[in-house]
Amino acid sequence: MLEPVLFRDRARPVQIVLGGVVPAALGVVAGILVGTSTGAYWALAAVVSIGGILAGLEHQDGWDGADRGLAGGAIYGMSLLIAHAIAGTHAKVSLGSFPPFLAVVTAIIGMLLGALGGRIARALRVRKAGPAESPAE
Repeated sequence: MLEPVLFRDRARPVQIVLGGVVPAALGVVAGILVGTSTGAYWALAAVVSIGGILAGLEHQDGWDGADRGLAGGAIYGMSLLIAHAIAGTHAKVSLGSFPPFLAVVTAIIGMLLGALGGRIARALRVRKAGPAESPAE
């Protein structure tokens, strides 16, 4: 099995694309879909959630994954709201009574998903190393 490249070891332009551009682009698509198709919006949300866990796998542990997830979730949520405002459509999915709070919610969800991915990555490394070589807690 190939060992994933840690996010911190990637070139800065790749970090910018993976950590900023991708969440922003997906947020823009979600912002457009929120006013056009409920099903497509929720399908994209599921894909984005899986992506949040996978992004966490590129980190040493759950804490590092949580940091990336927090930033990615915030970028995603803000991009969603901005794209929805520009599209000018009526939301077919509830954005809550105070829509800007959605960016906080997506940041928290992103943080939890990234932490889960980071925790899984750490557990896999510990399992692969075996009990004698497991990293210190």
